[in-house]
Amino acid sequence: MIDGDKTTRRDVVKGAATLGAVGLAGCSGDGGDGGDGSDGGDGGDGGDGGDGDVTITIGGTSTGSSTQAAGQALARAAQQHSDFLNISVQETQGWTANLYEYDDDQIPAMGVDNNSLAKALNDEGPFADDPVDTLPNQGFLFTSLQIHWVGLDGSGVESVSDLRDGGYTIYPIQPGFGTRLLTEEILKEAGVWEPNDILNVDTGDIPGAVEEDRVDALCLYGANGVNLSGWCQEVDVRSSERLNLLEVDDDFRQVIEDHPGAILEEVEPYGYEQDVTEYTDTLTAWSLAGQWAFSPDIPARATREVCRLAMEHEETLRESDPTTLEYSPEAMTQTVIPEIDVHAGVADFFEENDVWDDSWNRGDE
Repeated sequence: MIDGDKTTRRDVVKGAATLGAVGLAGCSGDGGDGGDGSDGGDGGDGGDGGDGDVTITIGGTSTGSSTQAAGQALARAAQQHSDFLNISVQETQGWTANLYEYDDDQIPAMGVDNNSLAKALNDEGPFADDPVDTLPNQGFLFTSLQIHWVGLDGSGVESVSDLRDGGYTIYPIQPGFGTRLLTEEILKEAGVWEPNDILNVDTGDIPGAVEEDRVDALCLYGANGVNLSGWCQEVDVRSSERLNLLEVDDDFRQVIEDHPGAILEEVEPYGYEQDVTEYTDTLTAWSLAGQWAFSPDIPARATREVCRLAMEHEETLRESDPTTLEYSPEAMTQTVIPEIDVHAGVADFFEENDVWDDSWNRGDE
């Protein structure tokens, strides 16, 4: 791990998350000429085995998650538009959990959020008592998630202020998710965690809990302002039109603004199949930026090819994952944390597109 000023690092991540959550529109651009198999190897296990095909296995979190959808879209783009790259997406327990999986040599690549990366870098949060020895090289921004509150009709919960009074059952997302880590930190700081019962179930089980009235309020999220994540859509469908956005007070907004890993966003509701505006017509979110990250053992040509696919074949990505953001070289750099190496192939792509910053560190090939 790298020692240094933790406040400075948190400020860096705050800035990266801010940029990652806004201003993502960009052109399709020219991402290069693709890979010709001249200098790489077999990256299925992080090895470099010659001039053949490369397979990257990505830790994609759970079924129905935004990361799983984005990873499957990348896999489709690689299958259709790459001469040498294959992408396999493995189900895992979440962004935060992926860092432990990587440290245990279980996955060579992953989706991960900047808040979890910063906590792992600084031995904070869950990593204070259970640190990781190794971190992946950074890749590029692929999503920004707008996490927000909804309550169920009949629960008596109409606002965050009601939750401070306590006595409710709340769902702060699945343990192990990066969205859960950030949400738990914010809820504790806002005085919402302790007074309530926490429902700890997987995202695949929460639609049933909503249907059976076993939860009063829960945190859901959408991706890139386009649509709800898959499991959140299932909650929406199975709620029998009983969901409503919770009103958020100034104290809760201030907690979001003060958190180094989140960005406050207030937008019109999106993605729901029902009217969720009985208590408020504003979706107030604590947004979290996510990026692809890679083992340095994966060949540089492979991660450069991933960048090219994202830039040149956005339409293919969007056919598989409608929440795909509009890629531009500038947007792709907006999750870079200067204290963590950028993968060599991603660094090559950034340099070729004139978005490399000399304050960043290039990973070893």
